[in-house]
Order: sequence, then structure tokens, then C-alpha cells
Amino acid sequence: MKKVLTIAGSDCSGGAGIQADIKTITVHKMYAMSVITALTAQNTTGVYGITEAKAEFVGQQIDCIFNDIRPDSVKIGMVSGSNIIEAIVDRLGHHRAKNIVVDPVMVSTSGSKLLSAEAMDAVITKLIPIADIITPNIPEAQAICNISISNTDDMERAAEKMSKMLKGAVLIKGGHLTDTADDLLYANGRILWIRGERVNNPNNHGTGCTLSSAIACNLAQGLDIEISVRNAKNYITGALKSNLNLGRGRGPLNHVWEL
Repeated sequence: MKKVLTIAGSDCSGGAGIQADIKTITVHKMYAMSVITALTAQNTTGVYGITEAKAEFVGQQIDCIFNDIRPDSVKIGMVSGSNIIEAIVDRLGHHRAKNIVVDPVMVSTSGSKLLSAEAMDAVITKLIPIADIITPNIPEAQAICNISISNTDDMERAAEKMSKMLKGAVLIKGGHLTDTADDLLYANGRILWIRGERVNNPNNHGTGCTLSSAIACNLAQGLDIEISVRNAKNYITGALKSNLNLGRGRGPLNHVWEL
């Protein structure tokens, strides 16, 4: 059985974060493990509280996992403090982790920055460089490369600039820009548009977490970046089309739609 590690915050309502990741990994018939960076009090209507884990404890969790059940891939999501980021980078480097997917959770859906300037700098200068693929949405891509993105040409320019920050690939999710669900994959020096169907479903809480975890699952199988992204997009499309409707706000996806 392939093993996938998610490093992220906990969403007590189950729609995003660690819980979404574990569901995604499990439905891909893989063994899920987690390192919790923060506890959140949240539901479909919003986030009401955050308690961060200590950086040393985050590092200890990573060591426990790698010293016993070594992951075949690693997904990194919510990391809100520079000291936590440094601990993650240090321990993953020590254990020579492979197939690292970074979902740089930096900007809220409304456009508000979620990280301090110090933490954003740590994401850009320390976390992103270790990734095999990063999966920013357009607001996050703008924050990373300091480029205004308003069309597909801007997306290509931003992807090329971000590609110089890491050894791996860049996937810019296009949901904020167009009427389609087309994403831009920049890998091995080439631009590839991954076409996708936009699903009219307002219940899309946790989409970014789920997509990055699905990519990690495909990479764990030994598939290449392009196929991994395409498979993950197909999985997300199915989860949205299932039209799960839970909660009073922006509800979660149906992670187990294939079952």
C-alpha cells in the first residue's frame, strides 16, 4: 500500500485541511498519515478560532512518521508561522522526503492575506523551493511573484517567474479568472493548459486542499506530474458534480463520490 503524509491544519467541520486530505487519500486506496500544524474552530460559515502547534512538536510528528512508516509523497497545506515552516523544511530535508506537493495557503477567498509578512517570506524563500509542485490559486500566485494577474498571458508570465523559485512544477488554478476551470501547468520549461469543466456548485469548501492531496496520491503511485494533475482534476470534478449540500454556509465536497 502506498503511504501519503499530509502536513496541514485541522478543520473540525471536516470539509478542508487534514480531514479533507485524509478522506481524499483513503478514497485513493492509500494509507493516510498526518502532521497537524494548527487546530481550527470552523464550519461552513467561517473560521472562529486558530490554535497553532509548537514548531518543535510539528518536527517531532514528522520524525515519528518518517522513522517508522515512510511516506511515498507529502502534501503541505496550512502553515501559519515562520518557525513552523522552518521546522517542516528542516525535517523533510533531513529525511530526504520525495514527491512534495505544496498548497501555499496565503490568501483567503475574499483576497485577505492569511499570513504575516514574515511567514509569507518563509513560504516563498524556504517552503516553495523544496516542492516538486506548488498549487497556488490566482491571488496566491500574485502574492508569491508580485505580478497582477488578470488574463491568461499574466498567468503564463507568473508561472514562468515562479518556476525559477523551485526545482519542480507550478500549477496555477484558474478558477478566479475565467468562466471555465482551466489551470496552467508549467513543468520542464513548457506551458500546458489543463482544460476543465466549471461545475456550478457553491459548495466548494476545501477544493484546494483536496486537489493538492489528490495530486500527492497520484505522485505516490509513480505517475508523472501531468498525469497526476489531470487525474486529480477529474477527481475534483466528480466531487463537485456530486452536489453534496451540508451546512448553512459554503459546504464541503463529497470526497467519497466514487464509492
